Amino acid sequence: MTVHVQLFSHLRDAAGISELDLELPAGGTVSELLTQLYARVPAVRAWHSSIIIGAGVEFVGRDHVLRAGEQIAIMPPVQGG
Repeated sequence: MTVHVQLFSHLRDAAGISELDLELPAGGTVSELLTQLYARVPAVRAWHSSIIIGAGVEFVGRDHVLRAGEQIAIMPPVQGG
């Protein structure tokens, strides 16, 4: 299945791209998506422990089971000021 991934803020800058499509097996999880993302864009791995993942309009955990065509947003922690 294909999942569309968008990268934001300094993750986008580190990757040099703002979005990409990843192929995952049916029933794949966010954790599996991250493994593939890091293989294709190693610079993003540095933020592994602090990134926030959104699926559609909800924040999800790394055990979230993905659906074909799902829009995934990968963001740094929200900062205020």
